Amino acid sequence: MMAAIRAGGLGKDVLLIEKNNKLGQKLLISGKGRCNLTNSGELDNFLDNFSKTKEFLRSAFAKFFNTDLIRFFESKGLKLKTERGGRVFPQTDDANSVLKVLKSYLEENNVKIIYNKKVVNIWKGAQFGVKLSDGTLFFAKKLILSTGGKSYPLTGSTGEGFKFARDLGHTIVDLRPGLVPLEVLERWAKDLQGLSLKNVRIKFLQGKNKIESEIGEMLFTHFGVSGPLILELSGQVVDWINDQVAKGSSGQVKMSIDLKPGLTNEQLDNRLQRDFKNQGAKIYKNVLADLLPKKLIDCFVKLSGVSENKKANQITNIERKKILELMKDFKLTITKSRPIEEAIITRGGVSTREIDPRTMQSRIIPGFYFCGEIIDVDASTGGYNLQAAFSTGYLAGETAARSLN
Repeated sequence: MMAAIRAGGLGKDVLLIEKNNKLGQKLLISGKGRCNLTNSGELDNFLDNFSKTKEFLRSAFAKFFNTDLIRFFESKGLKLKTERGGRVFPQTDDANSVLKVLKSYLEENNVKIIYNKKVVNIWKGAQFGVKLSDGTLFFAKKLILSTGGKSYPLTGSTGEGFKFARDLGHTIVDLRPGLVPLEVLERWAKDLQGLSLKNVRIKFLQGKNKIESEIGEMLFTHFGVSGPLILELSGQVVDWINDQVAKGSSGQVKMSIDLKPGLTNEQLDNRLQRDFKNQGAKIYKNVLADLLPKKLIDCFVKLSGVSENKKANQITNIERKKILELMKDFKLTITKSRPIEEAIITRGGVSTREIDPRTMQSRIIPGFYFCGEIIDVDASTGGYNLQAAFSTGYLAGETAARSLN
């Protein structure tokens, strides 16, 4: 949409082919339906949230960045707000209001849109040829491929754009899930399904590899773990697993939850001693009610190895140390991620080495452009991925249009 808006705004005849019956299917579910459309961070800090191909985006961000995007939407009367971590949302808290502005620009810039038509083939002759599933043919001097990734296929992101790019000679960096829930080995984790842990810290370890989260929130599911902290670090965990599996190993990753990150071991030990003394007549299980979420207690008691009916004032020093260790190092084993179809974003895609970052034009085929998630760039949550889509779309639309002058 952004590429079409920019090219149309420069006076070119633009055709936008949409295989769904309406625009913005994936946009509408972004940010849990609220649409976290960008982040207010400065450029270098912004780029730090992207993976190793981040420098590819510098030119696109120099052309059209977060302040430009904010003006783009506010000029159409959409008021925005900035929340925790610099996340920018519409004040409506409704992604539909973002889509409404984009549709307004498309109409204003005379972009022709075809709905419910799937592209089945693309080729390059004297011009670019595009064939639809009903046999209709279109020809164009410039072609922008903006088909998204392979995650959330029900929104239309089914990955055919990667095939088109590969057929035209481009290298596709291995596709893998990003911002994705993780599966665990422990069967007891299923008993915790639906439990949200707040104010915890997560650590992942595999051999010499180690990453640690900030303090935040995670969620237990029927298959394992999800939630903001898990999604944020999942990309690196997936890479570790894939690397080990390629070497013939199981690829399992150890996960540790610090249930009380605000307390040092000494402070937590003092707290346990105090609670066990002051509530000495209570059984161990009931004392934990002041320390842990109700749904976690039964599982915690079993893993600690201390009888749930033991009086608090009868808990030994050795048992207390086990309880302390479990609270600071609640272990799980990650076996794999959920499939790419359940990921928020697709990692991998068209190699950035084969795209000119100053124009988004293919280095292999003149007149062929890329933008959005189809390119091998990805970031953490916080509005970064959508800004990358808007920026690369803007640059592709502009350079494709200006090259026709």
